[in-house]
Amino acid sequence: MQQLIMAILLALIVTLALGPLIIPMLRRLNVGQPMRSDGPKSHLSKEGTPTMGGIIILFGILAGTLSFSMAGMEFVLPALLTTFAFGLVGFLDDFIKVKLKRSLGLKAYQKIIGQLGIAFIVALYAYKDPYVGSSIYFPFFGAEWNLGVAYIPFIMFVIIGTVNAVNLTDGLDGLASGVTMIYSLAMALIFMLNSVYAKENGQIYYSVNLEGMSVFAAAAVGASLGFLRYNAHPARVFMGDTGSLALGGAVAMMAIFSRAVFLLPMMGICFVASAISVILQVGSYKLRKKRIFKMAPLHHHFELKGVPETKVVAVYMIVTAAACLVGLLAYV
Repeated sequence: MQQLIMAILLALIVTLALGPLIIPMLRRLNVGQPMRSDGPKSHLSKEGTPTMGGIIILFGILAGTLSFSMAGMEFVLPALLTTFAFGLVGFLDDFIKVKLKRSLGLKAYQKIIGQLGIAFIVALYAYKDPYVGSSIYFPFFGAEWNLGVAYIPFIMFVIIGTVNAVNLTDGLDGLASGVTMIYSLAMALIFMLNSVYAKENGQIYYSVNLEGMSVFAAAAVGASLGFLRYNAHPARVFMGDTGSLALGGAVAMMAIFSRAVFLLPMMGICFVASAISVILQVGSYKLRKKRIFKMAPLHHHFELKGVPETKVVAVYMIVTAAACLVGLLAYV
């Protein structure tokens, strides 16, 4: 538990310290976020706010993780590499947006190729790892489902779906970072509990690696908390796809290495809601030429219904906290 607290504090301190250094630098580089013309009118005033602030989060996660998890790198190293790999895809997307003034960034096929490549490598690694393998754990039922080789495409779907769901959730000040912070805190506790159980069963090496992942999750908590200092309404900086895709990668890796992938849709219910609302909106418009929501993702629908931005963010965080408490019941 002491390692978790120290990882959170260090990631928090690093993130807070880097904000006053990186945010002015982003302003000087003129990397302001372009706003969608069809978005909420209240967002037009945010035009030009520095983006690519996810760099701050990445440094916080790196510092907090490597300082307290060097003993268990079999899970931690792939988690870090995946987080940074998706962060790189996001960075390229942001760079195109702010430099070429193209609001959609990378073309869809370019994003898919990058995401598929990363997802395949991760899925193959997890499939071949003796402590992860091809089985999915059902926490509330104490049962396992062995997918065999089908595990690889299934996990690829989980990774790509999670990464894009977190990316879609990043639409309001403090929303993605606040929800990810709460989810990561719950996952840190789950990894720690699993580490204790593994140690009691004589699986010392496995226990050490689970403890390493608890530190990784804790570092994500600290980095997200520190970033909220600059991203809470009114935001001084946006994380951009650099941060949202990186956090999506981190969330996915927590789910995979916990072997409790089926907890993700519940504990990450707000991420799922963002993704499903977009799918429903696009599907409805293509099939019926009618929209279900005033705007997708869902948080913009609430905004256009007149709910203040800060209230939407607060409710999303409350819902996530409640869902994560239910998820923790499976381990206590």
